[in-house]
Amino acid sequence: MKAALLRAFGERLSIEEAPRPQPARGEALVRVRACGIDGTDLKLLDGFGYAPALPFIMGHEIAGEIAAVGADVAEFAPGDRVAVYNFVTCNRCVYCRSYRDQLCLHMGGVVGVLDLPGGYAEFVCLPTQQLIRLPANVDYVDGATCCDAGLTATHAVDRARVTIGDKVLVIGIGGVGSLATQLLAASGVEVIAVDSDAAKEKWARGQGASHFFCDTGDALVPLVRGLSGGIGVDCVIDVVGLRSTMTAGFASLRRGGRMVVIGYTPERFPLSGLELAQNEKEVIGTRAGRRQDLSRCLKLYESGALRSIVRATYPLDQVNEALAQLRSGVTGRIVLTFD
Repeated sequence: MKAALLRAFGERLSIEEAPRPQPARGEALVRVRACGIDGTDLKLLDGFGYAPALPFIMGHEIAGEIAAVGADVAEFAPGDRVAVYNFVTCNRCVYCRSYRDQLCLHMGGVVGVLDLPGGYAEFVCLPTQQLIRLPANVDYVDGATCCDAGLTATHAVDRARVTIGDKVLVIGIGGVGSLATQLLAASGVEVIAVDSDAAKEKWARGQGASHFFCDTGDALVPLVRGLSGGIGVDCVIDVVGLRSTMTAGFASLRRGGRMVVIGYTPERFPLSGLELAQNEKEVIGTRAGRRQDLSRCLKLYESGALRSIVRATYPLDQVNEALAQLRSGVTGRIVLTFD
């Protein structure tokens, strides 16, 4: 099979022929039809965060069809359309039993990120517990984006505990920020979108944002407070995770407000204990999402409640060009497609 291999951090991926995996007991061989790319892939390329053993096949936003199944697999058959949940969990620990599976204490790997090869290849072999059926009216390209951007946005909005009439600041209008904006707007929330790229304003408003600002630093705070009578917003969802965005986001919160942090970088955020305590603000972390978030996201696409955020597709042979475009800045999502 054809695959794109990461052989050295900081280097281009190498397009090579690799052995096609064979499904063992309880596994399925998935023919990859689409695989999204995102900021986690750039972190892997740079050797930041996760550090898989090399060579490694990246790609954690996978949708495809079952090509073959191993022994004792009854729930799936060749030809079934599936999306892939990328956290391989133990299903036994306190987090798995309390439906917080992405925090599993005994994680067996992260598909396309750590220990398990991903979807930058024509085939991938996975335990069937990682597979969720793809609705008939959801195409592979959109299904792939649900496996990270979609489930991450769905989980973050759930963690945000928003209610109708809230004002929410979304910092970073890429794939996750776009879907979070759609979800929030559909929930009766007034969304203030923020991005360092002024060209994203039309896109952000098309996702449901009522306002847009092209400033992610200190100057953002008075702009945001000006939309709320000086009080501040009810919630901030930071998809970027820079020191400047987190500082401005925290300062933009009203008393009792919540900041949900999705993005992370090597930078640290200086937090005032006085402001946190005296104003009863909350800082909430959110890590990707749960199986149930992926299922819910797919159902939202199936119903038409969510719209496609895919802006460009590339064949596997052009994966390095796709990653370069992502690094230069993308509105929405880029997806690799396979004939």
